[in-house]
Amino acid sequence: MANETSIATQKPTTLEGWVKLLDGVRLPVPQDSHDRVCMAIADNRSSLRDIAELMQDSPALALSVIREANRHTHGSMTEPAENLEIAINRLGLKRTEALLARLPVEPSSQIPVALRQLQLISQHATQQANGFFASRLARLWQDIHWGSLLFLSPFWPLALTHPQLLEEWELRVIHKGESAHKVEKQLFGVRLLEIGQALVDIWRLPIWVQQGYRLLLTEQRELVKVLRIARDSDHPLRQQNRLDDDPDLRRWLNQPANTVLLANGLALSAQHAWDSPHSERWQYLTSLYLQMPMNEVQQQLHQQAANSARHHSMPDLWHPVESLIWPWGMNRIHARMLPAPAPTAEDLVKWRKQCAELLVEPSRFTNAMHLTTSARDALVACGMRRVMILMADRTHANLRAHQTAGLPKEAAGQNFLVSQSTVLQRLLSQQAQVRLTPANNAQFSALLPASLRSWFGGEHLLLRSLVNNGRVIMIVVADQGGGPFSEITVQAFGKTAQCIEKALHSFSQR
Repeated sequence: MANETSIATQKPTTLEGWVKLLDGVRLPVPQDSHDRVCMAIADNRSSLRDIAELMQDSPALALSVIREANRHTHGSMTEPAENLEIAINRLGLKRTEALLARLPVEPSSQIPVALRQLQLISQHATQQANGFFASRLARLWQDIHWGSLLFLSPFWPLALTHPQLLEEWELRVIHKGESAHKVEKQLFGVRLLEIGQALVDIWRLPIWVQQGYRLLLTEQRELVKVLRIARDSDHPLRQQNRLDDDPDLRRWLNQPANTVLLANGLALSAQHAWDSPHSERWQYLTSLYLQMPMNEVQQQLHQQAANSARHHSMPDLWHPVESLIWPWGMNRIHARMLPAPAPTAEDLVKWRKQCAELLVEPSRFTNAMHLTTSARDALVACGMRRVMILMADRTHANLRAHQTAGLPKEAAGQNFLVSQSTVLQRLLSQQAQVRLTPANNAQFSALLPASLRSWFGGEHLLLRSLVNNGRVIMIVVADQGGGPFSEITVQAFGKTAQCIEKALHSFSQR
């Protein structure tokens, strides 16, 4: 029986920690791809090329085989295996078959969406690479193909272990335009490119993949120079003259290894929008590299995207070809920038039942923990995805997390000093509700304890104080994942708070 997927939940904060974690992750392989490859290996009529072609349907399987082949030659003078056929030949069919038996295998539908989405981007990049560059550089098509497919592979394990961090990165960097350097330091403690480069080196991935990371990390001056020339696409003769004046820059641009980076840049940036500054940057660079007019680059770009979707798209994954039929200028909106869906009729029935239990008289609760557990469940039932119920001590100097939902277990039992936050002081002084929105988020977030705000990422948050016998004894903090609220849920939150207050009063009168 194949081993289960190994997923670690601890979040490292150093390059060494991330490399150790991600290097140890075994990626799941789709059951159907695994079965086809096993059958081919067992068939004496199958050639190495036949087996390699079948393996291409599963990026995780291809990566595992290449990594295994290069692991056995690590430290020797042998060049890394640059493609699957070489890797299988080095391992031999027996060791390849043994590797397949060790890999975790799951039906495609059960492999986490974040991982399959990132692998789809890699497959889209491979299609763009084959369409734009492989025919022009026919002798190098294998290097182009495998380099393009494996370029993002260091982040496939990250999509399995910490998908929420990649989602947060996409939201803040791509959709909100925050500094990638700043966001990555906050989320990972280190640059993503540094993690990628370290894993590429350890795994001994194709040399063109290594060159791509080195370019992005250490050759940005050359990239900026070339991009300035590339943007002058309406004057191709002037472009060529500027490159002729700088032979070193022309040689730097014309390296075949750049095809891998260009293909991945085109595919990754298209995830957001075809006409975004990110996407246009890679289109300009491709235009200059191939000396092809921009309109032809865009036409071929869209055609290759359609070919990619035809071969690799899945119903629950996003492929940018879908947006080609949208009106020009309409972009994909990140799920966390859309209002949360309104509660269903079934959700509201559960919520009313939870509130009814709070309102039972005489109080059915045996202790404070019993009551706050029911209060937490009622808040979740009204549509809140993350909840923290804070209990005040007798002096109102300290607030302690008494109940949580939708937060890491480390959030339970957290303590917050009231003196460090004017917002908490106001909420404890009288019955009040504070609603954070993009318009006031910066103002109010600065007045909240940083440790409290860190548990609720996003620009939308509700805080409400709950009163019993004229004294604030509890503060509820809740959101719907950090994105815009459903207004029905906001109304239900207010009614739930009233029910909790009545339950507190009834409980205290026992």
